[in-house]
Amino acid sequence: MDLAPRRLGIMGGTFDPIHFGHLVAAQETAEVLGLERVLFVPTAQPPHKVGEPVSPVEHRVTMVSIAIADNPRFELSNIELERGGLSYTVDTAHELRRRHPNHELYFIIGMDSLAELPAWYDPAGILQLARIAAVYRSGWNVVDLQKLDQQVPGAAERVTIVPIPGLDISSTDLRERIINGRPLRYLMPDPIVSYIAEQALFRD
Repeated sequence: MDLAPRRLGIMGGTFDPIHFGHLVAAQETAEVLGLERVLFVPTAQPPHKVGEPVSPVEHRVTMVSIAIADNPRFELSNIELERGGLSYTVDTAHELRRRHPNHELYFIIGMDSLAELPAWYDPAGILQLARIAAVYRSGWNVVDLQKLDQQVPGAAERVTIVPIPGLDISSTDLRERIINGRPLRYLMPDPIVSYIAEQALFRD
């Protein structure tokens, strides 16, 4: 009898806008690590982006809902929006652990975010509550987990590196494309492209 806990992935971000890079990272990690589901968690106010303009939450949530609608493994979670205020990962981990006590949690992040883990709020607390799946594609610098462990004890055992297909897409670049009227096709799902045009997002 298999008593191993079920695995739940968490993909957090502003998703401003969501794109194929997010979706591929979530899907590949789910396959590699055997995640039962992946929660897409739009942030209310990320601490590292205080003062930066962010699209209204209703648009970001709608775009995520549209983008993941055809994947039964993906699910939208408004956990950080319900809480409000600054979105600290450790607080989200506490609440998800309470809601899903029989699941092993995996936060899906990029290699750049993993490099910044020591500067996060209570990184040790995060690793006590969840594991981290750090996605990696060819050409990226890989974080040395042993060195990271010296700064955040436990990191070497609680972080898994997951190779993903190389899609060099970022929300920042997409916003610039929209401002400059450059094409978005094949960079994000077509329904998201249509929604952005209909709502005239990122024009100001």
